[in-house]
Amino acid sequence: MPASTGVCTDEVIRAYRAVGVDLRKEVHEDMPADRTAYPRRWVTSRRVSAGGTDTNIDHRRVPNWMVFFRRHGTSLPLSADPRDYQPGDLVAWNLGGGIAHIGIVVDQKSAVSDRNLIVHNIGAGPRTEDVLFNWKLIGHYRYWKTAAGS
Repeated sequence: MPASTGVCTDEVIRAYRAVGVDLRKEVHEDMPADRTAYPRRWVTSRRVSAGGTDTNIDHRRVPNWMVFFRRHGTSLPLSADPRDYQPGDLVAWNLGGGIAHIGIVVDQKSAVSDRNLIVHNIGAGPRTEDVLFNWKLIGHYRYWKTAAGS
């Protein structure tokens, strides 16, 4: 998929692939390991309704990422202090209407607020913006892993 297309979860996948970690694969391997830990909102086929997964879409569901990061990363407290959000942290928001969004904190700072910027994609292609507090925060995670698995 071209870097100019995709959804918010694709930005997270691309960021980790750049350092040799295939999060898409890891999510798809973790879901069947404990299917009950993951949301059951999206039953799209008989295989999925029987407890399987849908490798075409499950990695694009923000609630699935939130479960994965709680299970395999560090779930951090939500905070109104922008200094608590460090480069590499993952942030999830509730956009309203049952829509979740995710982005990754980067080491670039806003010239206006001095906050770290967020790489995300909310339908207009990948963006690096000062959006940390634009929506209701629902998740804050750290997931450190190298390509070698440490």
